[in-house]
Amino acid sequence: MVRYALIGYGKVAQVHAKSLRDVKDAALVAVWGRNKEKAEQFAQKWDLHAYTDLSLMIETEKIDAVLISTPHPLHKEHAIAALEAGVHVLVEKPMALTVADCDVMIETAQKQKKQLGVISQRRWLPASQRIKQAIDAGKLGTPMVGQVTMLGWRDEAYYKSDPWRGKWDSEGGGVLINQAPHQLDLLTWFLGPIKEVYAQWDNINHPFIEVEDTAVGVVRFASGAMASILVSNSQKPGIYAKVHIHGSNAFSAGVQTDGGAMFVPGLSNMVDPPINDLWTIPGEEQLLESWKKEDTDLFNSIDPIAYFFTLQLENFTQAVLGKETLISSGEEGRETVKLIEGMYRSQRERKPICY
Repeated sequence: MVRYALIGYGKVAQVHAKSLRDVKDAALVAVWGRNKEKAEQFAQKWDLHAYTDLSLMIETEKIDAVLISTPHPLHKEHAIAALEAGVHVLVEKPMALTVADCDVMIETAQKQKKQLGVISQRRWLPASQRIKQAIDAGKLGTPMVGQVTMLGWRDEAYYKSDPWRGKWDSEGGGVLINQAPHQLDLLTWFLGPIKEVYAQWDNINHPFIEVEDTAVGVVRFASGAMASILVSNSQKPGIYAKVHIHGSNAFSAGVQTDGGAMFVPGLSNMVDPPINDLWTIPGEEQLLESWKKEDTDLFNSIDPIAYFFTLQLENFTQAVLGKETLISSGEEGRETVKLIEGMYRSQRERKPICY
């Protein structure tokens, strides 16, 4: 049994608490937070023990692993503290704000011989899994072109829902650092390490926040593949989020991860089932309709927000127990941060960023 504690008690922590209830060989026993009253309220709801002292919690509750869901700029601090206290760490996206921070986290995990993973639950969507399996089977030849298109919406109420949102110092950025990491993670999962990034970003229609609501970019991968990126929170009420991959053999595959705006835990739900919206592999084109039905039936039979978190938490738990290979590791989370950091740096430095 892996004994878990949550670091953070915000909106997504509620989803993690629910998801962990369904994970084999896992038990959520405690929550840590700086605000004693809020931590105790969260603990009472989920029948946990609340702490404001991280080391005391880990020692008293015999914690094996923590799940970090604090604001982005705090991820590194909390991950290092937990790793050095001798526990495994699963951290919400983005892994950290900079590649340098990711490197320190990875080095600490290696030194402590602990698992370090990053929440990327959309890898477990059946539609995402099909693309990864097709790539691994060579059905796209060599993946050479990628597209990420995320046209979403966030209103003023969303940014007022937590005091840290929409500010450079407390959120670390806007659409790139908060909403887009899911799709950017899939892009790097499919196409591999980043070599070069060029980007522009701006705030189009959110005057009440400091950070960007829209970004566009061009990426070159170490494999030679290229990709275009358009991510935005400025399309009301939200249209879709998609990741498409095109191969050297002229065949293509794609996933619509979200219809409408991406969900906000505690504020909104998933609107449409995630589906494969593009598939031109010879002999398999006709499968789109049957896959769409399968995925819609699954969507309608589960809590679609908690379910895919549960699948990732099951993998992390079994990796801690030494029974499975960790999917969405710290090294992979670093690659997504490399892409995001590169896009921010590119506009600030007015040049492509090479790695």
